[in-house]
Amino acid sequence: MNGLDFTSAVLAWYDSGHRDLPWRHTKDAYRIWVSEIMLQQTRAETVVSYYDRFLAKYPTVQDLAAAPEEELLKQWEGLGYYSRARSLQKAAKMIVSEFGGQLPADVKRLRSLPGIGDYTSGAIASIAFGIPAAAVDGNVERVICRYYAIEDTVGTPAARRMVTEKTQALVPHDRPGAFANAMMEMGATMCTPRNPACLLCPVRETCQGFAKGIAAQLPHKPQKKAQRVENRAVLLVLCRDRVLITKRKEKLLGGLFVFPDVLEENDPAKLCAALENMGICAAYDEKIGHAKHVFTHLIWEMDVHALVADETVDVPDGQWVTRDELQALPLPTAVKAARSWAMERLK
Repeated sequence: MNGLDFTSAVLAWYDSGHRDLPWRHTKDAYRIWVSEIMLQQTRAETVVSYYDRFLAKYPTVQDLAAAPEEELLKQWEGLGYYSRARSLQKAAKMIVSEFGGQLPADVKRLRSLPGIGDYTSGAIASIAFGIPAAAVDGNVERVICRYYAIEDTVGTPAARRMVTEKTQALVPHDRPGAFANAMMEMGATMCTPRNPACLLCPVRETCQGFAKGIAAQLPHKPQKKAQRVENRAVLLVLCRDRVLITKRKEKLLGGLFVFPDVLEENDPAKLCAALENMGICAAYDEKIGHAKHVFTHLIWEMDVHALVADETVDVPDGQWVTRDELQALPLPTAVKAARSWAMERLK
């Protein structure tokens, strides 16, 4: 099977039936861009529940550019990887100021925008503008590596270049957007990471990985580094009808509201002492429970403690908030359990 046959077979398979996802009903560049940013490292099934709501709030790139950051992060709450939302807004401001409020129909200019790399620029260019550009995400990379039996370790510049070149050679000039969606669909539903449905695959007969019996083992990925574990004491500092939250300054979850925490410590006296260093006089109440959150490179093991403060003193980057205010603020999924416990305490 040559490249034309491969492309025709994949498109015919896609045309015969695929997932009904809302961003596949539009060629509007703004909507496709938003969906592609949301889909980075997030399952399509999760994104569906956010996509329409987000676009109802910000129907145009101008609305997104003008949104208050706190409000934007609240809309993004639960999707994770909040830097995506900030990059989305930075790019929106550039689009308004430099491109007349329209995403540029040019791969190179698209790639110049914050948060848009090779894959996203290729996806927007092909789907929204009909430009025959390769869009290579993890799904497409897997399909190509298996079809051509590429046994190089992926992730290196040379391997990325090889996969992109082979994908580019398959992109049809008449239906580049449909092909981009078809390849992503194949990787997500047919040529899956585990237990690929090779017997149902439309290009099985010419798949070199299948012929060699190695399809399920491809692609070869570099060995992941072990995730570092941090033990954190999360402090719910309550004072009458309010609880203390602080805005996180670190790069991880930076700009989001969290509860004060202390690393590698659970002794009640030392937790009270840590609050004293913040100018807060508080009495230890009890340990409420345990929560765990897994980041890409890091695991937080969190013991959540309740403490009662004498008064709501001013705290740098801190706020004493009511139950309703806590509900309205953007808090990361990492402290979702702690927020639930705080909400219970503030009833």
